[in-house]
Amino acid sequence: MTWIFIMKHKNQAFKYFKEWKILVENQTGKRIKRLRTDNSLEFCSAEFNDYCKKEGIVRQYTVRNTPQQNGVAKRMNRTLLEKARCLLSNDSLTKSFWAEAVNTA
Repeated sequence: MTWIFIMKHKNQAFKYFKEWKILVENQTGKRIKRLRTDNSLEFCSAEFNDYCKKEGIVRQYTVRNTPQQNGVAKRMNRTLLEKARCLLSNDSLTKSFWAEAVNTA
């Protein structure tokens, strides 16, 4: 299953993670136990780390700019971007429709 959150700024990642966590745990009745991210700054803030520690979520980090360590996510991102580009170009839409194209893809 894939969830997409369109962010204007990377510093919104923590906010969206908390929303996603509530959504997933409510829908499945299971707790998130582990979170794998790269070492990008948006995932390594003290606030993000403290929240995960408080919630009992074990953090796993991949090396930045090493897509081989997270191939499934990287492939999904590529597929979504290719579909979004196709939608935008086929319908002659401007980049202002980018978020809608990704959500539709």
